[in-house]
Amino acid sequence: MTWNPRVFFRKSHRWGAVIVAAPFLLVLITGILLQLKKELPWVQPVTKKGHGREPQVSFDTILAAVRAVPEADVRTWADIDRLDVRPKDGIVKVQCQNRYEVQVDFQTAEVLQVAYRRSDVIESLHDGSWFHDAAKLYVFLPVALIVVSLWFTGMYLFVLPYGVKWRRR
Repeated sequence: MTWNPRVFFRKSHRWGAVIVAAPFLLVLITGILLQLKKELPWVQPVTKKGHGREPQVSFDTILAAVRAVPEADVRTWADIDRLDVRPKDGIVKVQCQNRYEVQVDFQTAEVLQVAYRRSDVIESLHDGSWFHDAAKLYVFLPVALIVVSLWFTGMYLFVLPYGVKWRRR
């Protein structure tokens, strides 16, 4: 029995698609959500506008403002994941460990918005780190490599009939 590249590529294309179906679907769906995160407030809260462009309040004042928000569940700096300072918008986005985002005007320390932020969870699902750090390297990287090979085998299978027609002429 001789090796037939057309049969080999068709079978490898078919089985590669079956192997990567579930993880790749997850990557596609989460990728779409991440592409639309600025348009979908369900994914990431809309950025509010503050009163100025230069910070006037201290970090302690920002912490006190966030502590006053029950949903944030903040008592100390350890309850805060990160601060995102937006001078153009005049705010500080305080991202809490419980995934709530509190937007604080950095001139008045007024809380402008409190909302649940899903984009970080979606991103961790997208890259596989939500499951385990090893999943990124041992599941999602091989899936990406198989998808690249699916592209090559698919292009080969697509171009093959045109090559046959061209040779017959």
